[in-house]
Amino acid sequence: MRLVTAHLVISNPQSPIPNLQSPISNYQLPITNHQSPITTSPTAMPTPSLKLLERLCNAIAVSGDEGEVRKIVLEQVKPHADDVRVDALGNVLVRKRASKRNPLKVLLAAHMDEVGFMIVADEGDGFYRFDKVGGVDVAYAAGKSVLIGKKRIPAVIGMKPVHLSDEGPDRKVTLDSLRLDTGGKGGAQVGERVGFSTKFRRAGNSLFAKALDDRLGVAVLIELLKRAPTKVELLLAFTVQEEVGLRGATVAAHALAPDIAIAVDSTPARDLPAHDGREHSLYNSKLDHGPAIYIADADTLPDRRLVEHFAAAGEAEGIPYQFRQPGGGGTDAGAMHQQREGIPSLSISVPGRYHHTPTSLARLSDWHNTIRLLHAGLSRMTRSLVQSK
Repeated sequence: MRLVTAHLVISNPQSPIPNLQSPISNYQLPITNHQSPITTSPTAMPTPSLKLLERLCNAIAVSGDEGEVRKIVLEQVKPHADDVRVDALGNVLVRKRASKRNPLKVLLAAHMDEVGFMIVADEGDGFYRFDKVGGVDVAYAAGKSVLIGKKRIPAVIGMKPVHLSDEGPDRKVTLDSLRLDTGGKGGAQVGERVGFSTKFRRAGNSLFAKALDDRLGVAVLIELLKRAPTKVELLLAFTVQEEVGLRGATVAAHALAPDIAIAVDSTPARDLPAHDGREHSLYNSKLDHGPAIYIADADTLPDRRLVEHFAAAGEAEGIPYQFRQPGGGGTDAGAMHQQREGIPSLSISVPGRYHHTPTSLARLSDWHNTIRLLHAGLSRMTRSLVQSK
């Protein structure tokens, strides 16, 4: 998910109005279609590959250097697709034909890139200055292990220790106060990307990893391709440079010219303990409540027909879902819906905590249910869905 500062404000987010026929400006929807978290349903699908998700999360692919993830994606999609190509920016574009003529063309996009850093100066003795790539939160960076460039040079993000600081332990962490320290080895080059070296871990229903934004979505697309609905022509875009401006999605949507576009991403869950008394009342999504269907974000007002369609699919199949409340952040849908003559678009995301830091947290059940909701919605799509506004 791309970090942006613009946001929509709803007047009373605590007043649920579950009326999907009302204008978008009046949407004040319940956080979920169930009173309590549900992780199972009558409709089962094959268990998705947790090993694949682990490989994707452990790979490093800071924006503009997505090759390691792209290699995994190509390996996974080629046996199941009718057409696979890599465009000039590095997007992986995939086509799976439908079983009938003149099908609805549906594009699903998930971004391969992650936030991180770029070396901007060599200061000698193994020290390097660096800048941010994407909306990474530097407050979490000091003391973290990282890997530099394609050689995967190990380093630590160093900061003057508290013992030597006049500001004390509550000092503010700024980018200028940090340096990459390779321990005197050196060997890194200006312009090389730097990624966190966090390794994927599972603890019961919880997943801990870097880059869950958006390796969760990348894995969702691969799993959907393996069991693709036959009524629609399925187009997949594994995009580059989402975290720095939705750049890959812009050219991918123009090239593929879909009838419908859906961004599959990971959205920040605001369900932490109530430090300020508001955390639980103003959340935009919660863990354990299924995929989040967007009703608005900083870049997009999702097509109401698609919002209603996927909500109805969730109800019909007993798949838990929630409505992501309006607020900051954006997805590839922000670029896709503006291509050609306009493309009806939607975002559906896996909720997670602590995105754009060295370690994020998500639920295995929410990831599974995102795959199930998308499959259910795609299986029910007909051309009449977007024939009239």
